[in-house]
Amino acid sequence: MITLLHGYVHSIRPDSVTLVTQGVGRKVLVSPALALSLRHGQETELHTFLVVREDSLTLFGFGSEDERDLFEVLQTISGIGPKLALAITAVLSPAELRRAVRAEDDKAFIAVPGIGKKVAARLLLELAGKLDSLPGGDLPVAASGGTPVAEEPETGRSAAASQVVEALEGLGWKTSDAEKAVDAISGSVAEDDVSGLLRAALKHLGGRG
Repeated sequence: MITLLHGYVHSIRPDSVTLVTQGVGRKVLVSPALALSLRHGQETELHTFLVVREDSLTLFGFGSEDERDLFEVLQTISGIGPKLALAITAVLSPAELRRAVRAEDDKAFIAVPGIGKKVAARLLLELAGKLDSLPGGDLPVAASGGTPVAEEPETGRSAAASQVVEALEGLGWKTSDAEKAVDAISGSVAEDDVSGLLRAALKHLGGRG
């Protein structure tokens, strides 16, 4: 089992990074927030989980052991595959998930793209008996790499907010919806916190309607 990779970032996409380790490039699927926190050529360390299928071997990467362990626990829930588990970790930190389960707050899970009321109810039910195996502390927000707070003249948004709009577009959201979501959460998160802005925008998009 591959549980840790240390190397240099070769390329970055909204949902994955290629990490070069000992001269070999490895594609790792990651959350949009983690992808945005990385830079080309940056030396970094990813905690990973290898998902084995008959026709594929897929690496999923995380900024901490806690997130990786949470990802592993989520996959034990019926109907939750690795990509949906990754989406949950992109929107909810381990501490937020724990609070949601203890408060029986299904809205926290419905805010995750791809999760409806039935799946949220199942998560609350099945995770209730597995909280002891979940990470115990809240996660620090990944560094944004010093993204400047300067506003872009055409939109009035900060550079970080514009990055988040682009990331949401890369994930399949319409430009208009991405812009509305970023504008809606403006002021609720620090302007230079790319990861925080993206997490808040995803929650807003997931909770619409």
